[in-house]
Amino acid sequence: MKLSKSFVPTLKEVPADAVIPSHILMLRTGMVRMVSAGIYSFLPLGYKVLRKITDIIREEMNAIGGQEFHLPGLNPKEIWEATGRVEGFGDILFHVKNREYVLAPTHEEIMAFHAKGTLKSYKDLPQIWYQIQTKFRNEPRPRSGVIRGRQFLMKDSYTFDATWEDLDKAYELHDQAYRKIFDRCGLKYFVVGASSGAMGGNKSEEFMVKSDAGEDTVAYCESCSYAANVEVATSKIETVNRDDNSKELYEIHTPDVKSIDELCEFLKINQRETAKSRVYIHNGEPLLVLMSGNDEVNETKLNTVIGGDVRPGHPEELQNITGADAGSIGPIGFKHRIIADNRLRNGNNLYSGANKNDYHIGGLDLKRDVPAIEYFDLRSVESGEGCPRCNGKLEVFKAIELGHIFKLGTKYSEALGVYYLDEKGESHPAIMGSYGIGCERVLACYIEQNYDDKGIIWDTTLAPFSIHLIALNMKSELIANKSNELYDELSKAGYEVLFDDRIDASAGFKFNDADLLGMPVQIIIGERNLKEGKVEIKNRRTGDKDTIALDELKLKLKELLQ
Repeated sequence: MKLSKSFVPTLKEVPADAVIPSHILMLRTGMVRMVSAGIYSFLPLGYKVLRKITDIIREEMNAIGGQEFHLPGLNPKEIWEATGRVEGFGDILFHVKNREYVLAPTHEEIMAFHAKGTLKSYKDLPQIWYQIQTKFRNEPRPRSGVIRGRQFLMKDSYTFDATWEDLDKAYELHDQAYRKIFDRCGLKYFVVGASSGAMGGNKSEEFMVKSDAGEDTVAYCESCSYAANVEVATSKIETVNRDDNSKELYEIHTPDVKSIDELCEFLKINQRETAKSRVYIHNGEPLLVLMSGNDEVNETKLNTVIGGDVRPGHPEELQNITGADAGSIGPIGFKHRIIADNRLRNGNNLYSGANKNDYHIGGLDLKRDVPAIEYFDLRSVESGEGCPRCNGKLEVFKAIELGHIFKLGTKYSEALGVYYLDEKGESHPAIMGSYGIGCERVLACYIEQNYDDKGIIWDTTLAPFSIHLIALNMKSELIANKSNELYDELSKAGYEVLFDDRIDASAGFKFNDADLLGMPVQIIIGERNLKEGKVEIKNRRTGDKDTIALDELKLKLKELLQ
């Protein structure tokens, strides 16, 4: 491709609305342009890379027996209402046409729609169906470029099986296919246990890359490679002590003390001696959650434990429910369900709110004073805590989700009537799995892991072009003729070549653009070397340069591009 006749609108300056490296570089290299918040056009250079990613995905999905579909992005709303996900997705779901239709953020419902009545027998199973299609999510705060957008390209596949053992096999096939896809794309990734969220199901895993730009938080142990999203992560951490003797309850005047830190400072005590109270509304009824010290309630874990409809209590509700405002609430006298984190199990001689403003209680014995209390894992793990699998320590950091695989079970097949007959003629719901990859995220994550202060650094697999041919002075007849000749020769030999044949661009400008665009190999044609039958060749990743004879060029290219 000749740059003089191509649309590659590079930018010298960093766009004001771009913060993370991948967003900055995708804009500066002319790969994408923003149309509106969270909505991007892929320009020719970016779309070329995106096609390479989808080709890899397609090859690996076909290799495990996947059959490719192309489903509509516009879905009748009633199909989504059958599974309850209109409410489940909430405001993230786009509604159109007087709310009779939705723009699909995923396609479990439509795949199940096509399976209903067609997968009639166990002989029709198993099935692996997939597509690479545009999805829509009304993100309230789209950011980080294409990593979190309102319109995005996704590979989503779905399996239909007769037994749970067959689902295990389908899940494992996808796990291995995903590893091959991300390996081929040159990504450094790890796999974490995760929450299924609005998707439902009984097991899920996420494929992640470590990045400050991520919106997921992950706990990871370098010693044994334990990894889990903090939504489900656990750790080894000491529970509160139970003293041999329990004190009697007593009331303490604590004026203007609202937080755990303020309480510890006021009473000169340790956080582990306190039980913090949080009020939630669960299916319309108040619920008190007790945590040790400043431990935070992990609301995903809370939802998993209690199910149903749950939300934090509003400040204006707390007086009516407890008789006190936030900071003075506790379990004594609370007339509704009380649950606590495992770390507090049977703790005694604790301090907590007294359900009276500006007062706390001491001597709290949860076993004695709150006999109906229930204990669960409700806390978010923190860096430095013990790994649950080994003697190592956890590191908690931000990460970007590349892909997510789910064992859905029968949630969708039962709701949408996907039943098959077994060998005995008995009817059963098909057992489903769902598996997604964010195609644009693969591209962005590659850039997050492969750039320097000059620009992107491509490897050969995803590079838009393998070779960047730079003619330093196209006004020179010698350079122009040899550069065009070499461009034709390399193109016919099967190389993807980006030819900077611009007449008016300076050598410095061309060098800067070449490093910004980041093709694996640069061939630089200057008049002095050319008169000696030589060209300069540069390895973009290492920065190493060689001046070689033209008749050695193809051998050198073969070496570099392997």
